[in-house]
Amino acid sequence: MSNSTGVPAVDTIVVWCLAGTALAGLLVLLWRLARLIIRIVGRLDEVVDDWQGVPARPGVPERPGVMARLDAIEEQISSIEHELHPNSGASLRDAVDRVDRRTRALTTDD
Repeated sequence: MSNSTGVPAVDTIVVWCLAGTALAGLLVLLWRLARLIIRIVGRLDEVVDDWQGVPARPGVPERPGVMARLDAIEEQISSIEHELHPNSGASLRDAVDRVDRRTRALTTDD
């Protein structure tokens, strides 16, 4: 079995058609790869924006980054913890203890 049709012009056209088809297939693969890379880079950009935060711009409020939000959470937790333990007399726990002492002094539970 021969790989040739016997007509040089037809053989040349077949070779060029195969080469064109292979090139078109390669271009499609490269296009899909480029779209995938662009999509991944876009998502990585979103992750970086979420991590670092985004400054305010006209019509859009500032979005603080992860570290700034963690710092705010730590401040809130420390202020809540301050209220839960007896300390300077001004915490919620100190107020509850004072009310408890006064209530015990007013009641005659035996």
